[in-house]
Amino acid sequence: MAPQKLETGLPPWVYVDEDFFTLERDTLFQPSWQIVCHDSDIAGPGSYATLNFMGALVLVIRGDDGTPRAFKNLCRHRAARLLDEPFGKCKSRIVCPYHAWTYDLKGRLVGVPHRDSYDDFKNGEYGLIPLDLRSCGGFLFVCINSDTSSQSFDEFIAPLIGEFETYKTSEMRALGRISLREREINWKIAVENYVDAMHLPVAHHGLNSLVSDTYTLSVEEGAYHINSTVGPAPNLTLSAMSYLKFLPDTPHLPPERRRAWVYKMLWPNLAFDMYPDQIDFMQFIPIAPGRTMLREISYALPDERREMRAARYLNWRINREVNVEDKDVIERVQAGLYAGDFQPGPISRDEICLRDFTQKMRNMLPVCLEQKSPGAEALGKLIRR
Repeated sequence: MAPQKLETGLPPWVYVDEDFFTLERDTLFQPSWQIVCHDSDIAGPGSYATLNFMGALVLVIRGDDGTPRAFKNLCRHRAARLLDEPFGKCKSRIVCPYHAWTYDLKGRLVGVPHRDSYDDFKNGEYGLIPLDLRSCGGFLFVCINSDTSSQSFDEFIAPLIGEFETYKTSEMRALGRISLREREINWKIAVENYVDAMHLPVAHHGLNSLVSDTYTLSVEEGAYHINSTVGPAPNLTLSAMSYLKFLPDTPHLPPERRRAWVYKMLWPNLAFDMYPDQIDFMQFIPIAPGRTMLREISYALPDERREMRAARYLNWRINREVNVEDKDVIERVQAGLYAGDFQPGPISRDEICLRDFTQKMRNMLPVCLEQKSPGAEALGKLIRR
């Protein structure tokens, strides 16, 4: 029997090359579904959320009819960005800060200073540019370029529909403000680290002590699933020990989820962390080949029990430590990829999510099979297709 071919990681150049980054933006990200916020974040008419995703300016605003709508967050006159805050509220109009072109909450152009000076001008032709907006479990998602998307929203969200129902996410509310943490890494390193189980006992003593040997990986419906159960174990950290002590019963969850820490990773860059006490989404937003923004916020069901408040604080404390530990190891990887000649190392058979991610990148962008960059001209042709 012939030996199985050794599976290796992606070549280093795809983590540092500017033209490949542009190819990823146009091919992988503009047609993808990206989370913006939770429905409760924009609860009243005029309430809005904004997102800057790889240069695409997104605005989701609730109309005076109660319906949320998504638009490009730019004026149709001279492309000025309209609204700045991650979350905010307008009254009844959106007014451009440059020339005061004015739009209603449905995106229609309703006011133009010096209107008579424009030839053959029709207001109806210059409303805000709409984006495809979808909702599931109370969360709102947009697609920057739905015309080129190869995945329907139903296909994208399928791995999460049951989870959202189980955790009652549509009834949740934000626990705090959205956090933005920039890391000196390529976005793929963030995703690979998220689905990498082997570094837990090495880099994450606190988390590893909490989940012990229950941490398991699977690939289902094109998504990455990580399941674990928290419980008493040797060498628990003080935060982990306290979390287990204070975490109260959560009767809305099935018994097997009341002490489960579950993670879901959707292609290409969205993760949901699901705990008995809260959930959060983590969105890895590429900024440059060696820079990624981690966008994150937690949501939970209303619960004023002191034990629940303590458990949520301890959850945050444990994961804050994990984030600091991860920052160190992932930025070490990016530094090594920048350092010079490197041959990709092997991927263990046990790292099924990491293997699948690597293969998906090669399938979607076959140029990843090249061990060296084919050059700007060749990549430019791929971008223009």
